[in-house]
Amino acid sequence: MTLTMVDKQPEAAMKSPWPPEILAEFEREKNSPNPCVGNALVSESDRVRVWTIRLKPGERIGFHRHVLDYFWTAVSGGRGRQHVHDGTTVEYTYAPGETRHETYPRGEFKVHDLENLGEKDMVFMTVEFLQSANQPLPLPESVRPKAAA
Repeated sequence: MTLTMVDKQPEAAMKSPWPPEILAEFEREKNSPNPCVGNALVSESDRVRVWTIRLKPGERIGFHRHVLDYFWTAVSGGRGRQHVHDGTTVEYTYAPGETRHETYPRGEFKVHDLENLGEKDMVFMTVEFLQSANQPLPLPESVRPKAAA
């Protein structure tokens, strides 16, 4: 995996035992990969999927799997915690406008969650590129935007 971060590195990355409920959720994701890399899929074409993540203070988006090349931008900034499939727990402060590009060679991926540790809503925009080294994971129809009537 290739990471390009515009600004800075995580403030704290550590390996420590995960809470039982986090570990159980991670084990479920391994058996049934979650392709939904955001709270809402806001646009999809033959080239990209565009997602938003909006987390209120203390809210968390569960484990999801990145297999496609993508980038995210922190719209609001904030402080978050991730549990990553390599066993690390990462805490990080995101600046508004901060952007990171991630690339996954064939067969590689990342699984992680994200929790808002801050006192205000944390908002991200994520764009996945469908023409990547890995095939896109199929999405449940329920997450696709409904056509306007």
